[in-house]
Amino acid sequence: MNIHYFQHVPFEGLGSIEHWARKPDHKVTATRFYEDHKLPFIDICDMLIVMGGPMSVHDEDQYDWLTEEKKFIEKAIVRGKKVIGICLGAQLIAEVLGSRVYKNSEKEIGWMPVQLTEEGKKSSVFSDFADGQTVFHWHGETFDLPNSAIQLARTEACEQQAFLYDGHVLGLQFHMESTEETVAALIKNCADELTQGGKYIQTPEQLANEDHIYRCNKTLEKMLLKL
Repeated sequence: MNIHYFQHVPFEGLGSIEHWARKPDHKVTATRFYEDHKLPFIDICDMLIVMGGPMSVHDEDQYDWLTEEKKFIEKAIVRGKKVIGICLGAQLIAEVLGSRVYKNSEKEIGWMPVQLTEEGKKSSVFSDFADGQTVFHWHGETFDLPNSAIQLARTEACEQQAFLYDGHVLGLQFHMESTEETVAALIKNCADELTQGGKYIQTPEQLANEDHIYRCNKTLEKMLLKL
């Protein structure tokens, strides 16, 4: 399988997906928008993974490559490619599908449980995801559920946490790919967000908790295989 991923900042890479993706029968390529804007030929991509980042989907004036990226995501969806969006990636997919992306009422940063919807409990893609499973969050924006998409999960702080569109497009607001290293990188590079306070913002010490990493990584691998 040919896997291409979009990376927006140096400190938000594939995380645990790297191990899964770099199998002998996979070819992995990347567009790192902070270095260059070179996009692949859409026809050679079987799967597109869109990672997170601290910018907003609305920041085209500051990051002109966002417009080009959205067009590519739309093309991948229309052509039936497997598309996975994580955090900012999920928001980009939602906007491409015509949904509104906007500030959530609360920032959600930390290890917190996710509740499955009734559709989520029935989803084959989410069959290994336990209702109430604790996952890593770091976001201040949210989105409306795209038309024809299936809502899979929610949290107390944020209604839209995961969706499936047309059976081959998966949006995850949370970070199941997080590792000890990626969490530490977020704490280092986005520390200012932790000082703002909020009901759903944990301390650096709480964020560094490794208890849930292994389970999240393994669950995500199974999701990727089932998409």
